[in-house]
Amino acid sequence: MSDFNFNTTPGIIFGKGVSTSSSDKIIDKLGDNIFLITDADLIKIGLNKSIINELSKSSSVEVFDDVESDPSKKTLIKALDRAKTFKPTGILGFGGGSSMDIAKLVSLLIGTEQSIENIWGVGNAKGPRLPLVLIPTTAGTGSEVTPISIITLEGDQKKGVSSPIILPDLAVLDPELTLNLPRDITAATGIDAMVHAIESYTSINKNNNPISKLLAIESLKLLGTSIETAVFDGHNIEARSNMLLGSMMAGQAFANSPVSAVHALAYPIGGIFHIPHGLSNSLILPHVLKFNSINPKACEQYAFLAPLIFKDINLKTNNQIICNEFIERLENLSSLLNIPSKLRDIDIPKEACAKMAKESMKQTRLLVNNPREVTEEDAFNIYNAAW
Repeated sequence: MSDFNFNTTPGIIFGKGVSTSSSDKIIDKLGDNIFLITDADLIKIGLNKSIINELSKSSSVEVFDDVESDPSKKTLIKALDRAKTFKPTGILGFGGGSSMDIAKLVSLLIGTEQSIENIWGVGNAKGPRLPLVLIPTTAGTGSEVTPISIITLEGDQKKGVSSPIILPDLAVLDPELTLNLPRDITAATGIDAMVHAIESYTSINKNNNPISKLLAIESLKLLGTSIETAVFDGHNIEARSNMLLGSMMAGQAFANSPVSAVHALAYPIGGIFHIPHGLSNSLILPHVLKFNSINPKACEQYAFLAPLIFKDINLKTNNQIICNEFIERLENLSSLLNIPSKLRDIDIPKEACAKMAKESMKQTRLLVNNPREVTEEDAFNIYNAAW
């Protein structure tokens, strides 16, 4: 067995209603001045009203709600400036992956003397940081247990910070917060979580390890048996709980055994065309898997994962046939869940494939983890297949 490191969020609270019932634990972590980072839509529907009211009984709470999908460096700087004025004792990220990504970097950049330009990449963020608590409201990114934050720079390029220092002190997972998620967001974020588990399991990163593999397997069991129910019966609390827990476990898996080409090729879709990350992943997923399946080991691994999601898949055949059916079913899953399955369905022109292929080559930290080497020509062909 190879040496490996495994890091995750040190504290996790899971259960119905825990986002408000655990307010005392959140205050213990964050102190008297809490800077809450979220988005305007969640404020509008009042999803964070209860937690704000509970925290406000003992602490001063300042709300920053300007986070957008695929948050920009401009938004990060704006949040950082507001936080510096408020002088927080702790940071609370409440929302999807975008809000949590901004919260991670605000907690870091207030707590450290490092500049934004010095933290990009793997292991460059050194800290210290302010106390940090994250509360996810979608079941997809797993950001509450990952040491990663992704920001969109000028020119639509995405850049990441990856360091254990930005793992939060506490993750609070409340499935009740996901009950009113729209169907399309439930579907896309759910497939996103599946991508995390699949890519983590098959990653050729030297830190791919037995713990991540077990988490990926258990994650796919939960996600595969619950995603349809969560999409079409959104108030089914058991399905919502399974999705949130499965998303978190997938996050723990890929936080240590990193994702690869699906994410690398998804980033230009989001960065250039501002397509939500989960949908970008779901659009490209089957086509990257087809490309990878030529690799015998990847084919074998996909065949192993297939019945975890699709329990009725025929296993009385060879790995290649099982692998092919697995990929075909994943491709059909988007249509089954009523979300776009082709790039043209979201008005991306075919001539954009060349630009996206070129941009995807910048994601070297991800591409090195893929079972097969991906050239710019390969990426172009994958985008064409997805179009």
